[in-house]
Amino acid sequence: MEPLQRLRSLPIVRQVRDHDLLGLGRAAQSEGSAALEPRTKTADAVYHSVCPYCAVGCAQLVYVKDGEVTQIEGDPASPLNRGRLCPKGSASRQLVTSPLRQYRVKYRRPYGTEWEELALDTAMDMIADRVIATRRETWQDEIDTQDGRVRVNRTLGIGSLGGATLDNEENYLIKKLFTALGVVSVENQARL
Repeated sequence: MEPLQRLRSLPIVRQVRDHDLLGLGRAAQSEGSAALEPRTKTADAVYHSVCPYCAVGCAQLVYVKDGEVTQIEGDPASPLNRGRLCPKGSASRQLVTSPLRQYRVKYRRPYGTEWEELALDTAMDMIADRVIATRRETWQDEIDTQDGRVRVNRTLGIGSLGGATLDNEENYLIKKLFTALGVVSVENQARL
């Protein structure tokens, strides 16, 4: 690049020449940035979703090209977040596309040193068996108090910590399930 051409390409010269003294218009744009296109421009489809990170439930637009997520942005039509996302919500594309994402159930046996893959049905059966056994072993019909025996019908051997991405209906159903099982310790991490 010759010296005069290099001088003309300086941002301060472009600002004066284009009457853009604050550098808010084209003067602030380089040749490289002028050639850039948004990742959303070439998307085949746009899907509405909800951010998975907290209980706010910010609306997202998920852009997909060739079956792959290319970008996730806030939905400007949402009255909750009005198109804005926090840093975690802005990085939620990485949650979907990370090469470290696990797609299979992993299990490490007690005192084991290696993870093994399990079928989902096997893992669900193991969880159900452990819930039933723990409930059976820790069940309390009554407890002694200063006023005598009091009926409690509970287990203190099981607890539930729900995720913040659950909506009200899901939390309601989880609370009903665990209450029916006699579980007393039911909490949601959105309140922590």
